[in-house]
Amino acid sequence: MVIIRRNPDGSIASQEGTTEPTQSHPALATKRGMQAMADSGRGIPPLMSEIATKVNNAKDKPRKLKVLQDNDSVPLRQVLKGAFDPKIKWLLPQGDVPYQANEAPVGTEHTVLSQEAKRLYLFTEGGDSSLTRTKRETLFIQMLEGLSADEAKFLVTVVNKKVNNEYKGFTANLVKEAFGWDDNFMKKA
Repeated sequence: MVIIRRNPDGSIASQEGTTEPTQSHPALATKRGMQAMADSGRGIPPLMSEIATKVNNAKDKPRKLKVLQDNDSVPLRQVLKGAFDPKIKWLLPQGDVPYQANEAPVGTEHTVLSQEAKRLYLFTEGGDSSLTRTKRETLFIQMLEGLSADEAKFLVTVVNKKVNNEYKGFTANLVKEAFGWDDNFMKKA
C-alpha cells in the first residue's frame, strides 16, 4: 500500500528518500475538488426528489427558479421534460405502481434517478417498440425498486404527469422559464 501525502497547494508531497516533489496526478482530486466534496458532505449530486422538495419549499418564483438553475443537468432536464411535455406519452398504466419501496438509507444500495434517466425512453411512446407491455412494466418496477423511496415516488409523479399536485409551484411554466425553453419544451432560438 502506498500512502499519498499532499502539500498545502494540492500537489503530491515528495516520496521518502527523494528531494523532488511529485507532480499531482490528473486522476486524483484537486484541492478544490476535495474541498467541494467535503463541503457538500457526500459524493453524489442531489437527488431529484430533493430538488423537487426544495422547489416546493421555496417561498417565491425567483427562489424556485434559482433552485432549478443551480441544479441544472441533462438528466434533470430529461425527467422534467417527461413530466411536463404533453407530446411525451408514457406507455405505463396511470396511478399507483405496485412496487416495494427501497427503505435502505440514502446513499447505500440505491441507483440514482440522474443515472437512470437515460433509460426512461424505454417507457415512452416511440422508445423501444420491441418490448412487450409486461416486460416494460416489469423493467419500470425494477427501476423504482432500485431507487430510494423518495426518488421512486417522484418518478411515479413524473410518469403520471402530476408533479404540480405533489410539489406546489412546480409547474411547466416554471421549468420552461428556468431552462429557457419555448412552448415546445425546446431551447429558444
